[in-house]
Amino acid sequence: MKILVTGGAGFIGSNFILYWLKRHPEDEVVNLDVLTYAGNLLNLKEVENQQNYRFVKGDITDTAAVTEAMRGVETVVHFAAESHVDRSILEPAAFVKTNVLGTQVLLDAALKLGVKRFHHISTDEVFGSLELGSDQKFNEETPYRPCSPYSASKAGSDMLVRAYAHTYGLPVTISNCSNNYGPFQFPEKLIPLMLMNALADQPLPVYGDGLNVRDWIYVEDHCRAIELILAAGRIGETYCVGGHSEMANIDVVKELLKTLGKPERLIRFVKDRPGHDRRYAIDDQKIRDELGYRPAHTFEEGLRATIDWYRENEEWVRQVMDKEYQQYYQQQYGEKGPV
Repeated sequence: MKILVTGGAGFIGSNFILYWLKRHPEDEVVNLDVLTYAGNLLNLKEVENQQNYRFVKGDITDTAAVTEAMRGVETVVHFAAESHVDRSILEPAAFVKTNVLGTQVLLDAALKLGVKRFHHISTDEVFGSLELGSDQKFNEETPYRPCSPYSASKAGSDMLVRAYAHTYGLPVTISNCSNNYGPFQFPEKLIPLMLMNALADQPLPVYGDGLNVRDWIYVEDHCRAIELILAAGRIGETYCVGGHSEMANIDVVKELLKTLGKPERLIRFVKDRPGHDRRYAIDDQKIRDELGYRPAHTFEEGLRATIDWYRENEEWVRQVMDKEYQQYYQQQYGEKGPV
């Protein structure tokens, strides 16, 4: 099988390519990525010379580039997206362009070229925010109530995928996943951000009161869920994917510090971001019942593996924490980032 992975040099996309090529060495993978700040070909150094892997630099909003990369492809796995909520608040237009227009360009090409499966990677953030302390969880029937420019743009892309399935008969599946963490994650997201600061003994900037709750999934478990959906998921269906590790941000940070042997006095509460969703939680009963999905990693196991990876990959860390990262960190938190 020939697979096109969009955004395959990013965090989840690169983890998926490495996972897929190990599990399916007979398949061919084409990686289409424009290499924004969050895309890094070092992520794929392990497979860059394999005959069944090919990298194509291109923008998913570029019809010609997308069409050429998709020729002969049977399955598209669409990760490519602007994904950081903080950046979407600063520059929402970039999120609409990539996440909405880019998805439409991919769908048009998939329809034109007769792709047999278009799998769209989405997020639990499209469902909005839940109350702290409630027993409510998101599932496949939860109405969309996106609260940030990022989640609104992802909701728009989800709706386009469903529209192409309904109107044109394009064979699609969608997965809405909870917060990923693990190797290759750019250090603007909570866990690698706090990890880098803690290792440098610098303050850990926690938004608001730190009580915002997320469900955490180790990235390899997410990759396995996608594999199950591609193998046996029903065409036209959506699957919610959870990590079964619902935790407040402040507890995630404290667990990280405990694992590193660092003091909690490094925690610094900062002004909350606008419109900060209070709680996400996933009910993934559907994918468990239909496809036998279970996360294989506890949060503690995944966190330890993540810490070990960042400690063992200093070259990768030095490259991503460049001048642009330092400028962004200064803008966001009002001080220099770790070096």
